[in-house]
Amino acid sequence: MYKKKTGIIGIIVTIIILILLVFLSNLKSDSISYIENAFSKVVMPIQTGYTYLKNKVTGNTNFFTNMDNLKTENDELKKQNSELEQKLRELEIVKAENQTLKEYLGLTEKYTQYETVPAYIISKDVSNYSSIYVINAGKKDGIDVNMTVIADKGLVGYVISVTDETAEVQTIIDSSSAVSASISNTQDSIICRGSLTDGKLRGTYIPTSADIVEGNDVETSGMGGIYPKGIIIGKIKEVVSTLNNLDRYAWIEPAVDFNKLETVLVIKK
Repeated sequence: MYKKKTGIIGIIVTIIILILLVFLSNLKSDSISYIENAFSKVVMPIQTGYTYLKNKVTGNTNFFTNMDNLKTENDELKKQNSELEQKLRELEIVKAENQTLKEYLGLTEKYTQYETVPAYIISKDVSNYSSIYVINAGKKDGIDVNMTVIADKGLVGYVISVTDETAEVQTIIDSSSAVSASISNTQDSIICRGSLTDGKLRGTYIPTSADIVEGNDVETSGMGGIYPKGIIIGKIKEVVSTLNNLDRYAWIEPAVDFNKLETVLVIKK
């Protein structure tokens, strides 16, 4: 039906154009220029309308319509993608919070003999000489200086300063740290000093009669007034002998992986 109407319109336009061409051929050349301009003004809109009508009837405008639809769909997909990315970020945050809560729960259950305050590390000040961590618990949580800080695997250090909201913890690998300790299987007393050498501790003042070997566990002795007795410090990795047996020492691998440490417990006294 549409094609039939388009054909009739085309025939009418063609007849009009032919009549005008015959008329123009009988005019003088002086008048032709003026007539041509008038002709263009009259015929061009007719041709434009005819072309549009033809394209409309035959469906050629579908391309432009499809382009508009694609743009709309693309904008909608971009919006949905942005929303999905936001939900993914929120999910990762929830997962991290859940993991932290699980670690807190595990720590609390493991050290039921102590009254503790859970906290997580918010910053680390580590250099060649010191290893100081800042935790998100302070005076408002009952934290005070000289309180012991532990993790799931063992001893972390102790509180050296405190504010209302935070506390600084000197770790046992700090070069100025010294922990009174004992070898678990022999109960021989030693001193564990921080060295920041590959994150290991240096065991000194080893009794000459002490029979220590690689693999021995080392724990707090309870002496010194800061650390409670029986908290695991680490494991002996190497015993270094010297000409004088009084000067021998041991390298101790801390039980806590300080590179990955995130959550801790502060033992309240």
